[in-house]
Amino acid sequence: MNLNLLFFSNHSMASYTAQVNVIHKKFTTALKKAKTKQALNKAYSMHKKDHESLLKKHLAEEMGQIKKAKAKLD
Repeated sequence: MNLNLLFFSNHSMASYTAQVNVIHKKFTTALKKAKTKQALNKAYSMHKKDHESLLKKHLAEEMGQIKKAKAKLD
């Protein structure tokens, strides 16, 4: 059981890490293209929004894993 939980955790983490890398690549590109302070602020705002959304989804997936593990223990 612990190995299965570890596998799912690592699998989810790899996907999360890949998604974070995509977000950062998009942010870096936006910074390079920005020509005004407003464009820089917008790039950061979108970057922050992307991170918050991804983190919320990621933590929900992890909570689901915890609930499944707890159910198996009952």
